Amino acid sequence: MAVDYAALKKGGFMRQIQKGYFSLRLKVVGGNLTGENVKKIYEVAEKYGAGYIHLTSRQGVEIPFVKFEDIEEVKEELLKGGVKPGVCGPRVRTVTACQGVKICPSGCIDTYDIAVEIDKRYYGKELPHKFKFGVTGCQNNCLKAEENDLGIKGGLDVSWEKESCTLCGVCEKACRIGAIKIEGEELLLDREKCNNCGRCVKACPTDAWKGEEGYLVSFGGLFGNSIHKGDQFLPIIKDKEQLYRITDAAIEFFREHGRPGERFKYTLDRVGLDEFRERIGEVYHGTISD
Repeated sequence: MAVDYAALKKGGFMRQIQKGYFSLRLKVVGGNLTGENVKKIYEVAEKYGAGYIHLTSRQGVEIPFVKFEDIEEVKEELLKGGVKPGVCGPRVRTVTACQGVKICPSGCIDTYDIAVEIDKRYYGKELPHKFKFGVTGCQNNCLKAEENDLGIKGGLDVSWEKESCTLCGVCEKACRIGAIKIEGEELLLDREKCNNCGRCVKACPTDAWKGEEGYLVSFGGLFGNSIHKGDQFLPIIKDKEQLYRITDAAIEFFREHGRPGERFKYTLDRVGLDEFRERIGEVYHGTISD
């Protein structure tokens, strides 16, 4: 019987070097699994695999040594625990995310909420090549957002209330890029230097600093045979629907202009980053809908 390896790979079953065996990639959105999920994955690995799992560098879980003849039964068993296979090949992959503001004291945004929405909108979408999203909660960048085809980093658009400030200097010390200076009875914020990290807001003992959450987006990151830090050229985005209009536009640009086997970065290089920036700028400013 002929085996459709391409279809199996699309469904998360990757051929191993050992003939007749597959390593099954599972869908893990934003790095989160429930206890029920983990229990079922363990049971399947024990019964159908080699008794262990592999944790990937992108928060994924793989079950190696699944036999070809067990594939359908494995999928059925996993589904009982709310677990689904992942995807491989030229399509949108599982979204990765750090724990964000709900868990981490440094977090500025709800990363998991963003990851779930992106998963709903794009997961498995067919494209010229694989496309990776990464969502990180702050400038600590634990998730390494700029390594992704499209990275989203949380930030705060900060403001200062003079009447609440005692000029104690805590914010000046907290700012790692020297954007805040206290000179006599004045506090100076250099907006050109400010990277929206929000450390001033989190450090201020009198709540003189306020922060409105937002999203910093980078495009065209790569980390493999070639390495490229994604380009961030938009100001901080403070409206979630605007964020999704921009992600929609980026995906559509790749779908329209990408060639088979070409990563998003190389599409931008070939078509021209200026053309892409113009397109995204129009969406950012609301002159076109997506």
